[in-house]
Amino acid sequence: MNKPAQILLDRLAISVSALCALHCIAGPLLILFPTMLSLPVSDHFYHILMVWVIIPTSSIAVFLGCTRHKDPTVLVLAFSGMIALGVTAIYGHDLFGETGEKLMTLASTIILVCAHWRNYSLCRSDACEHSKK
Repeated sequence: MNKPAQILLDRLAISVSALCALHCIAGPLLILFPTMLSLPVSDHFYHILMVWVIIPTSSIAVFLGCTRHKDPTVLVLAFSGMIALGVTAIYGHDLFGETGEKLMTLASTIILVCAHWRNYSLCRSDACEHSKK
């Protein structure tokens, strides 16, 4: 896979993670709008679906980026974020309660976005002619 595809995957993973965080933040606010209650705001299926999208996308983007820049911080952040997100999606409500689940999901998402941002930044700087001098 070429570098533009890897950068596209990082952007996609950041977007999906941000969408997940937005869902967690906006969920309680949607209660104020009765017409939007038909949306699966707190549906367990939504969380599992997001994990099934985020983890493969993140894994591929991070793997491709790390083969280039070999930064261990990206791997640690990404692995930590994906594991925390997966555990929270599956067991979060039982382990942390409703509020704790939302906070853990948000924290996991922030960690994962940081990993992708670092991965994206390192891959972009790798293409810079100034960094090759």
